[in-house]
Amino acid sequence: MKRSSSQRALHYGRSAALGGVVLLLLVAGVLSSWDTAHHIVLAKGREHGTMTVTGCGSEVCTGPYTPADDGSGRSRVSVEKSVAAKKGDRFPVVVKPGTFEVVRTGTPGFLHAWVPLGGALVLAALVIGGGLRLPRVAWGAGIAGAVLLVATFFAL
Repeated sequence: MKRSSSQRALHYGRSAALGGVVLLLLVAGVLSSWDTAHHIVLAKGREHGTMTVTGCGSEVCTGPYTPADDGSGRSRVSVEKSVAAKKGDRFPVVVKPGTFEVVRTGTPGFLHAWVPLGGALVLAALVIGGGLRLPRVAWGAGIAGAVLLVATFFAL
């Protein structure tokens, strides 16, 4: 059975709309991740050191900061709270320029920064598989997102 031109137009329109949704999900995931990840990826020239967690609130953990090189230590810096930060933990950090906020570095910090992208990949996989009917691409995106999320869980 041959498709009419209106059916083809509807098919292409649906594909374009769902492709836009997938693109929106992935761009939102990258932008949300890049907000934290750029401090880790582009860390050259930034202040590096170690943070010791002395207390955690509902959203942030605080503690003293010791610089890696000869610099001025800060008595109190804050890091975004994660389930992995407990009182007494020490981990490498980089200071966000002009603030008293730090970002965890190393493999755990790098993976944690990209968690929003992992979630976006999993969500996009559902749209790719169900809406665009591209099961292989959907499995690839879903597995990539799931691997990122699981790797972050084990790294922290």
